[in-house]
Amino acid sequence: MKKIVTVVVILCVSWFIFSMITKPKIKNLNNAGSAIVAFGDSLTYGHGAAQGEDYPSKLAKKVSMPVINLGVSGDKSMDGLARMDAIWEHNPYMVLIEFGGNDRMQQTSFAQTLSAIEKIVDETQAHGAIAVIVDTGGPFMSQYTKAYKKMAKEKGAVFVPGILDGIMLDPKLKSDAVHPNAEGYSIVADRVYKAIEKYLKY
Repeated sequence: MKKIVTVVVILCVSWFIFSMITKPKIKNLNNAGSAIVAFGDSLTYGHGAAQGEDYPSKLAKKVSMPVINLGVSGDKSMDGLARMDAIWEHNPYMVLIEFGGNDRMQQTSFAQTLSAIEKIVDETQAHGAIAVIVDTGGPFMSQYTKAYKKMAKEKGAVFVPGILDGIMLDPKLKSDAVHPNAEGYSIVADRVYKAIEKYLKY
């Protein structure tokens, strides 16, 4: 009996140590911020859906703090970098960083895009907020997905994978060739919430 108890204790301790080692270390957890800022392009703005049907509005119904939509249609990563000052007035606890689609479509240098995203992440963390890199996913963005995931791991940011996976190929979830409709944005909000839920304050 003693041997069984000893084995169980060893297994429990080993599991605890393993979980502590493998659990990603996210910078600025439980900071003093009071809002989630959704910072991105038309996918954040909610192009293709009525007011209140964008993913930040739907996300706001799932969390206990305000969600501020700072999405601007047509923005590339460099445009986002240039307007970051608008974020800080909202005292962000967490910033959802969603850029890259327009960079890809307008053939912005991949290196330039990554540099801009990295600076946005660094600036967010320097201001004491949690940085969340939101990956659009899809068949044409695999290079970005891999780079964003790697960046998030290296910088202690949260990574949200493939918010458009499956949506891009389902006309019932889209308002046009690129953007979701209200139903599609509900799926996006669910995916973002699933990725950030464990890092929220309640």
